[in-house]
Amino acid sequence: MTLDAHQHFWKFNAQRDTWITKKMSVIRKDFLPDQIKPLLDRHHIAGCISVQADQSEDEIAFLLSLAEQHRFIRGVVGWVDLRSENLADRLAHFSQFKKLKGFRHVVQGEPKGFLSDPAFIRGVKLLAQFGYTYDLLIYHHQLEEAVVFLEQVPEVRVVVDHIAKPSIATKAYAPWAAGMAAVAAFPNVSCKLSGMVTEAPWDNWKPGDFTPYLDRVFNVFGAQRLMYGSDWPVCLLAGSYKQQYDIVSAYIKELSVTEKLAILGENARRFYNI
Repeated sequence: MTLDAHQHFWKFNAQRDTWITKKMSVIRKDFLPDQIKPLLDRHHIAGCISVQADQSEDEIAFLLSLAEQHRFIRGVVGWVDLRSENLADRLAHFSQFKKLKGFRHVVQGEPKGFLSDPAFIRGVKLLAQFGYTYDLLIYHHQLEEAVVFLEQVPEVRVVVDHIAKPSIATKAYAPWAAGMAAVAAFPNVSCKLSGMVTEAPWDNWKPGDFTPYLDRVFNVFGAQRLMYGSDWPVCLLAGSYKQQYDIVSAYIKELSVTEKLAILGENARRFYNI
């Protein structure tokens, strides 16, 4: 099965979606299933994983309603307050929804030390008891904290979103590369080949800019723990669906058929239990 392991839907709300600034005018509008389905079809992608963009339980209801209407939405990654004292009750409630596969918190927007919060760690550990995954959304400068966090959640299936957002625009590399090697040392951790174009200069990048970063994640994770994701529609800030897809597809063109299928869907299918 081919899958886009990371994309978003929303009905734009300026009061709620404050992270979508005015300079992001291209995505300050609604993005819904009918808009991505032709793009998936064009690239022979059978389905997608829809990931939360708003930190609310209302987002889960919204995404699950779309998944019920559109079979190609194979899974949903939602948000729940992982520090809540009644988290177990909330997860038990959500367990009735088979397309809800895991959860994410926007850690990239949190202050230093957030990943060491005992309540947060307890919450993430609890996900494993319900069979849920955790998407780790961080910037490159949070990788050191992420390693300490990962040491404490070995039982949880974790995937690093957007190759931990290296500063491709400044060509910063060495600290990120070391951090990714440390993260990849945990066998329960995978990585998404997503969100790269928006870490480069939006209007002035070339495919070769991503090669050193792709080299590194392939070296430390291997083809069996990497999964393609578009980060659509956020990717539109820096390029079309085809442009970001072509970066990954061109890079893997010399790999075996088995490795290509793994990266383009089978790893995500297995990770999210689809």
